[in-house]
Amino acid sequence: MSGGAWAMAVAVVLGLGSLVFVIASMVRSIQAERSRRRPIWREFSLGLSLMVLFFATWVAHGIVEWQTFTDEQLALGQEATAGDFMATFAQSTLENWQSEFLQLFAFVSLAALYIHKGSAESKDSDDRMEASLRRIESRLGTLPTDAPREPGATWQLPDSQLDAEDREGRRAVPN
Repeated sequence: MSGGAWAMAVAVVLGLGSLVFVIASMVRSIQAERSRRRPIWREFSLGLSLMVLFFATWVAHGIVEWQTFTDEQLALGQEATAGDFMATFAQSTLENWQSEFLQLFAFVSLAALYIHKGSAESKDSDDRMEASLRRIESRLGTLPTDAPREPGATWQLPDSQLDAEDREGRRAVPN
């Protein structure tokens, strides 16, 4: 095998390894966080939808890439081979992933280091929202009975909409 073939094999293994890692993480998360009272789709629909969309668009990308590849090979008077196609497809896929991971890594790193007042990622936004919710619930008379009464005190809000539903025994927010 040539040096390029080894590099290609390593790239394919890394790409597939990344996919397996993401899928395994999703399965592990579902197993750890799932409550048996609700269907999986109800509790994890966002992650499952994004995973289905990812695979659907990746397959569509492969189909379009195959068409482009075979057209180019035909124009050059060469035969389209699966190995050459896989190299082209892997290259375009890894270029896309590289740019997306770089963008995501930059965002996460910068969001962890810097603050943009009022943004969803900043702590000040959470404090202001909690104070606003407290004022609204006080006016509506829906402030939970377990809410502390002294100014500036906080209490543990439900971790998710599903926890709020469980605590109240009904849907907290109508559809």
